[in-house]
Amino acid sequence: MEKVKESVMDQKRLKKPVSKETFAFILLAGLFFGYLGSVMGVDKMFNVLMYTAHDLLLNTVFFIMAIAVLAGAFAALMSEFGVVALINKMISPVMGPIYDLPGAASLGAITTFLSDNPAIISLAKDKGFNKYFEDYQTPALCNLGTAFGMGLILCTFMFSMGDGLEFIPAVAVGFLGAVVGSIVSVKLMLRQTKKFYNVTKEDLKKMREHRKNNKTEQMREIRNGSALERAMDAMLEGGKSGVTLGLDIIPGVIVITTIVMIFTKGPTMVDGVAVYLGQAYEGVALIPKLGQLLSPILQPLFGFQSPEAIAFPFTSLGSVGAAMGLVGPFLKDGLIGANEIAVYTAMGMCWSGYLSTHVGMMDALGVRQLASKAIMSHTIGGIAAGVFAHYAFVLTQMF
Repeated sequence: MEKVKESVMDQKRLKKPVSKETFAFILLAGLFFGYLGSVMGVDKMFNVLMYTAHDLLLNTVFFIMAIAVLAGAFAALMSEFGVVALINKMISPVMGPIYDLPGAASLGAITTFLSDNPAIISLAKDKGFNKYFEDYQTPALCNLGTAFGMGLILCTFMFSMGDGLEFIPAVAVGFLGAVVGSIVSVKLMLRQTKKFYNVTKEDLKKMREHRKNNKTEQMREIRNGSALERAMDAMLEGGKSGVTLGLDIIPGVIVITTIVMIFTKGPTMVDGVAVYLGQAYEGVALIPKLGQLLSPILQPLFGFQSPEAIAFPFTSLGSVGAAMGLVGPFLKDGLIGANEIAVYTAMGMCWSGYLSTHVGMMDALGVRQLASKAIMSHTIGGIAAGVFAHYAFVLTQMF
């Protein structure tokens, strides 16, 4: 994560103290607050912003953090005692035919599934891991890792939203959708990287033959001490990483979700009359209007039962942690159901805030010029994930 942040910081450059963008920002900020204030009233607008942010912090962020701590501890235990290595060995034979990547790439998918998108960068920088990849394959690790980022936390969160085992089938379908999205994203990205590195069919044949004959096995690292000591250390360190992740998502959840919610929800209904009381989650309901305009497209693709449901995919573009903050209120208001949970799991896991990480990750891999190609490939992959999840879920309901 730090390497990605540093690479993004390196892109900063000097600019005049006052420029056209200064006045453009003032204009946009004025339009934003002016519109909200004119509809809701200035006092109510600020009350809604503050109360919504406060409720998200207490009832969403800390809940996600608790899940992240438990998931981090469990993931560390699986890694320490070889479960991750076992899964990697089992998945490796399918990576080549499906993804056109070496078996070691499965470890990257598992790592990001247990943590977050940028975790794959540290793997890609490791010589023992990177030696299995050709130059044209390395940039595609960004798309592969992102497609599984925060997967364990997202799936666990979606499980917890249901009554008992209610959403397990939907989450399972969503997971498969994310896998489909990852395949589409990686395949499209590899088409671009082959062109970038001028890789011919003859080159590919030689590379695959070399990979087939490479029998090198990776050893896993373990902590010092007895099995009990290793288990305790793993749980505590894994839990600590969950706390860090929980803290990292606070800005995204509070800022992005507050803005999304204020454009998603409408005023409070009192005796059949719409009024603004300055309560949390009131808003101007612009996104439902956008959803209604796009419903001829969204309904066949994703099967959303309400226009407001479009808010989750939009928010996932920047932060899946922020998007998770929308699920509880949507379920409470009856705006989404099991189908949406399946689609949300697929698109949220596949996209997992890629617009906010892709440029930095591609820069860290040394191929910043391919960032736009990676973003376009992943956009298509996320849509494919959602479409697959919807129709797969519909099929499961027939049996």
